[in-house]
Amino acid sequence: MEISQPEGVWAPALTAFTYRFEVDTRGTISRLHWLLQNGCNGVVVFGTTSEANSLSAVERLHFLNEAVSSGIDPGRILVGTGCCSLPDTVDLTRQAVRLGCAGVLMLPPFYYKAVTDDGLFLYFAQLIDAIADDRARIYLYHIPPISQVPFSLALIEKLIRSFPEIVVGIKDSSGDWEHTKQLIERFAGSGFRIFPGSEKYLLPAVQTGGKGCIAALANVASPVLQEVYRRRQSSKADEYQAEVDRRSAIVRKYPIIPALKSIVAEETKEPAWRNVRPPLVPLSVAQGETLIGEWREVDR
Repeated sequence: MEISQPEGVWAPALTAFTYRFEVDTRGTISRLHWLLQNGCNGVVVFGTTSEANSLSAVERLHFLNEAVSSGIDPGRILVGTGCCSLPDTVDLTRQAVRLGCAGVLMLPPFYYKAVTDDGLFLYFAQLIDAIADDRARIYLYHIPPISQVPFSLALIEKLIRSFPEIVVGIKDSSGDWEHTKQLIERFAGSGFRIFPGSEKYLLPAVQTGGKGCIAALANVASPVLQEVYRRRQSSKADEYQAEVDRRSAIVRKYPIIPALKSIVAEETKEPAWRNVRPPLVPLSVAQGETLIGEWREVDR
């Protein structure tokens, strides 16, 4: 059965940790269910906001199996599988395909810098050959501010041309609307699916051929993001996007992952949600109080 491909508002979901910095599987899965019931078309597990690269491949495999076993429709899950280790990427991607997930969101191998397009192409070619499954759907994850290893337009074009049914989309977390716009203008017409990684670009993206957004703010503001998506052609669309922008500005005054976790902790009354796995650190008490005060004001 062909899985319908992602569109709309997708949350790169936060990962809950215990006070011993172990993955709180039950708490994280509970939040995934909440997101899917409150404005998200789907969720990404093991994205940047999930602290994915602080998790081992074994932790990821275990959690993915538990999440699907909990009753979440795998067709509403994208799985972050990009690792520096090719075998780890193969194992994670293969399991996501087996479980029927909508696709995988894949970082380039990011440890070595200044690698060539030829080297990156070979990595993906070897991966796809190892998986050997036509059901695989790969979404490239372009986040050069963090990875420092970009997907060039030429490389994207070569991957699409070489693997047209497998390399099907991209999350653009460049933070540069002109780059996202260029991707849409160059590739969306062929069916390639483009998602900005910033909630700030949701409305212009979906009005010009993008498919939605995969944005951190969806963890705490999915209903208003969904209103932008649903009303993208209405006269109210700009008002909803302005509301998104106000909320984004509040959260992004702080380190984004600890800030989002502070809001979830406050809303759920579960203090453990503030836990982040080292080397990240939670917001200070003063930062947390200021953030929550500002967040409550915008809710009024």
